[in-house]
Amino acid sequence: MNTLGTFASATVVGLISGPKGMNANLASLGTPDNLVAPLVDTSQIYQQNVAADLAERSTTVKYPSVYVYCEKYANKLTEKFRSFSGSVQMAIEVRHSQDRLDGLQDSLELYVDSVTQVLDAERGDWGNGLYYAGGYDVSLGAVKHGGRNFLQTAKISFQIEVSRT
Repeated sequence: MNTLGTFASATVVGLISGPKGMNANLASLGTPDNLVAPLVDTSQIYQQNVAADLAERSTTVKYPSVYVYCEKYANKLTEKFRSFSGSVQMAIEVRHSQDRLDGLQDSLELYVDSVTQVLDAERGDWGNGLYYAGGYDVSLGAVKHGGRNFLQTAKISFQIEVSRT
């Protein structure tokens, strides 16, 4: 049970970085004037919960960047004789930075749309006791100084049901 959050995070990273992941959805969104660049590779997807300023000070961050992590999990014991039967609260933070303020939020929202399309398409059984019924919350943060000059973050929160022996 100690690795449940890590296992769920790795599963989500696999979904958003896979062939039907974010890049495929960005291409299908038909961005005007090539406003948004696709993620180049999985080096822009991190499986950790780290503040933007700390991430910039400790490593080289390439934007846009995506952070996937488990916020909390609750063993509700809804199924008797299971070691874990409950839910995992997940978060995907999309961070985007650019040198101009114009169009920053529009670009960020396109990245968020590509993530939410992945979640919408992947409703159902994820295997290994994970089940995503659908639904998510998106919150957009205020623009701050950071990254290439301006940095904005969006957080997508959702719940995964878990049933493990």
